Amino acid sequence: MTFPVVGMVGGGQLARMTHEAGIPLGITFKLLSDTPQDSAALVAHEVVVGDYHDLGTLRDFARGCDVITFDHEHVPTEHLRALEAEGIPVRPGPAALVYAQDKGLMRARLSELGVPCPRHRLVADPADVTRFAEEGEGYPVVLKTTRGGYDGKGVWVVGTEKEAAEPFRAGVRVLAEEKVDYVRELAANVVRSPHGQAVAYPVVESQQVDGVCDTVIAPAPGLDEELSGIAQEMALRIANELGVIGHLAVELFETRDGRVLVNELAMRPHNSGHWTQDGAATSQFANHLRAVLDLPLGDPRPRQPWTVMVNVLGGDFPDMYSAYLHCMARDPGLKIHMYAKGVKPGRKVGHVNTYGEDLPEVLERARHAAGYLRGTITE
Repeated sequence: MTFPVVGMVGGGQLARMTHEAGIPLGITFKLLSDTPQDSAALVAHEVVVGDYHDLGTLRDFARGCDVITFDHEHVPTEHLRALEAEGIPVRPGPAALVYAQDKGLMRARLSELGVPCPRHRLVADPADVTRFAEEGEGYPVVLKTTRGGYDGKGVWVVGTEKEAAEPFRAGVRVLAEEKVDYVRELAANVVRSPHGQAVAYPVVESQQVDGVCDTVIAPAPGLDEELSGIAQEMALRIANELGVIGHLAVELFETRDGRVLVNELAMRPHNSGHWTQDGAATSQFANHLRAVLDLPLGDPRPRQPWTVMVNVLGGDFPDMYSAYLHCMARDPGLKIHMYAKGVKPGRKVGHVNTYGEDLPEVLERARHAAGYLRGTITE
């Protein structure tokens, strides 16, 4: 029997963790990486260093792969269409992925489907932003570049027309959205396979700091059971309507009047699903691989009542390895996941997972470990 070859475009930590999930499945993992030092390039069996913006490079990389998937959404849509036209399986396909690549197209398509979203409109210039503000509750307004933003980049909260000038300087389309008065941010993670099987993970609470995911609590504490079901059903419907193959993360706002609104989509393993590595019967990474290979999907149910993931961000303390002794001795049940990335302030260099029956204790363990690894906690 010849086991399949999965080609992943992108060499970041998502590729690294997907590769890890493929090892027990016997899958050969081929990587297209920007540099030999990228997180996944340090561990993958076959690494091609090249520019994913170049169609010829993508074609050469795809030779010998049974399927192509991604750890980011930045590959040009027209290149993916070309690969697909040549009979190369691309999952998720360009017809679906474009809605994670372009926020303007995403908002338009979800609105067509009747999916609840914040009030929004593409805007032409700062004066148009003011008109958009006046059509609703006024300033502040959220502005987003339609392509290329992530982890808070490409997003501005502006309070005046003068402040609205900054996003237009890049010369890309700008989307204006109302600033939602929300209770908290949630995420609904689902996985869908080509033959239509789909699974939904518990809806989680995602806590952001400076636009970057800091803490994820699974399941979201105190979330109304009916609202949780609505969020899961919405994510499954979006995956089906858009034809998503693989993992889909639907980032949500829980509003003060008891609704959920879609904030963002990601068609790949996602930070809000990292808890599944240790807290679910089948991780998001394993299920993403199963989906893109059209294998039966695994059980998404949690192993424990509570799982908490906290990101480890780089700071002024580069020697994280020496901190392991304290963290492991203090908490033998702690799960540490590091990405082999150079430490820079604010950079995601790893995460920790904890789980158990008492949420305050599980939360304290995860935050202490992440803080100690960062160097912000010293005892």
